[in-house]
Amino acid sequence: MYNNVMVDEDNTKKLYVIPWRMGRVGKMRVIAADDVATAVADLAAKANYYLPEDIYGEIVKMRNKEESGLGKELMLQLLENAAIAARDNVPICQDTGMAVVFLELGQEVHIDGDLTLAVNRGIAQGYGDSYLRKSVVSDPLFIRKNTGDNTPAVMHVSIVSGDKLKIILAPKGFGSENMSAVRMLKPSDGIDGVKKFTIDTVLAAGANPCPPIVIGMGLGGTMEKAALLAKQALLRPINRRNSNPDYASLEEELLALVNWTGVGPQGLGGTTTALAVNIEYYPTHIAGLPVAININCHATRHAEIIL
Repeated sequence: MYNNVMVDEDNTKKLYVIPWRMGRVGKMRVIAADDVATAVADLAAKANYYLPEDIYGEIVKMRNKEESGLGKELMLQLLENAAIAARDNVPICQDTGMAVVFLELGQEVHIDGDLTLAVNRGIAQGYGDSYLRKSVVSDPLFIRKNTGDNTPAVMHVSIVSGDKLKIILAPKGFGSENMSAVRMLKPSDGIDGVKKFTIDTVLAAGANPCPPIVIGMGLGGTMEKAALLAKQALLRPINRRNSNPDYASLEEELLALVNWTGVGPQGLGGTTTALAVNIEYYPTHIAGLPVAININCHATRHAEIIL
């Protein structure tokens, strides 16, 4: 049981004071599950309606460099499409994706209610109220019946320090998701193996992920860790390189290699196949070199809020 309850001056944020081992006392900030659901619903609309500023700016920059006349025209259409979506509050793309939700939960936060239920309530509300396409089926193999509200979301929860809850919603369309891949390379494959895997994956994807694409790459860990890192890499602004200079250099080199493939905007040829390659890495086993590539279309939709 809690020893007592304190309320902030605005009378809205409760702080539970609870006893800890060794006689220490900590403060727990309470966030209502209903507030989480409301925030997620709002993020569903924002993520699907508005092209991120870093993406918009990069398309403008790459369009000026594009050598194909058709490629230039296609990239102009992407910018016009984004402007219409923002102006009219309609989705950037008809595939409004399966909702992937990243939650960074402060260790001094208590969720008053069921967190998973709250996130899925928010997805259902947001996709319903914002007239977003529902694309989730309840069973992946046998029944494949649409759930009717785009739930459940794919959730990733990490415990961090502090008394905040950060929510990132990243709708993932499957034209691009289907083109993603994981490869368990050998350590001896090294950088050349990573480069070859990247180019092979991009060429196999072709026009399917609606290029120009954004590539998230995860290196290290285990199979599932590499895949998660690849998806998290897509959340980083594409104009910000990895803080490690070696990986930053590799990002630039891979981007150049991908753009030399000539796949081009919408797969119709040109010098802009990708807008960015973002890499995240993690320690791994001496016998392994897990590599995951998660491809996004140009939109790379995501929105976030901190409660």
